[in-house]
Amino acid sequence: MADAAQSTPETDNRLVNFPITFYAITMGLFGLTLALHAASRVLEWVGPFSNIMFWVSLAVFIIITIGYAAKATVYPSALKAEWHHPIRATFFPAASISLLLMSVTFLPENEGIANILWIIGAVIQGVLTLAIIGRWIGHKPFEYSHINPAWFIPAVGNVVVPVAGAQLGYTEISWLFFSGGLMFWIILLTLVMNRLIFHTPLPGKLLPTLVIMIAPPAVAFISYLQLSDGVDAFAHILLNLGYVFALIVMTQFPRIAQLPFAMSFWALSFPVASLTIASFRYGALAESQAHETIGIILLMVLVVVIVVLTLRTLLAIARGQICLPE
Repeated sequence: MADAAQSTPETDNRLVNFPITFYAITMGLFGLTLALHAASRVLEWVGPFSNIMFWVSLAVFIIITIGYAAKATVYPSALKAEWHHPIRATFFPAASISLLLMSVTFLPENEGIANILWIIGAVIQGVLTLAIIGRWIGHKPFEYSHINPAWFIPAVGNVVVPVAGAQLGYTEISWLFFSGGLMFWIILLTLVMNRLIFHTPLPGKLLPTLVIMIAPPAVAFISYLQLSDGVDAFAHILLNLGYVFALIVMTQFPRIAQLPFAMSFWALSFPVASLTIASFRYGALAESQAHETIGIILLMVLVVVIVVLTLRTLLAIARGQICLPE
């Protein structure tokens, strides 16, 4: 298979290198869609933009899924190699997270489609989480250089499940995913902070993944609101941890901004979106104008991030800098 891949035209070689990490794009786009929807309660004029972003996000998800399905069909050995990669494997749940986010976007208008998407997304998420954690525990030795904030993605996916799941009536299953996600977030946070403080710094391509640390508490806050009766002390802790990690990440932003563009920069999008949504949700529940203002500021940052990432991605595609061997 490797020899065949070397003898194929350049277009086919691009297919071999079509990465699972592309699903980070759809996570960010669906995150922006939901952030705009949350903002529409404060800024009514952004409502139509949420609808536009929904269709854009759906189209991009379909394109990426077709591309990756083609890779899996034509070059199954390339998919297997990616699955066994110590870093890229953690991005496989980005596909199921995108399905779960898609379910949330469908929920207000079409509960039937939302239910189907949620079931598919939750099943895939559960299987991928168990498979990845199973590999972490006993099948392959990992080095500290492999640990990075992208390892949060399986845990983040679990706490996304209740956002639509609780509204669809899957309360107990939602609590199951939420509990597991929260536990492994704490475990992985300890490991990641240990690596960041006491071991070698993250390489340039992985430095943007630091922003992922914002997502677990922010998404957990949104999910917890769906599972609980209102904003209690634990909800306050989750929301404010999101702000704490945002401030910590800001201290590293000058280093991130100096890096050349890579697809890993899409890791910036979904965490900012999740904290934006959390801010608007708390602002609405607590009637806090301060949090609504924070939400507006974060939304502006998110829009700038998505626009810049989209332009840089399109430019990279035009220059043939996408889907290259590592």
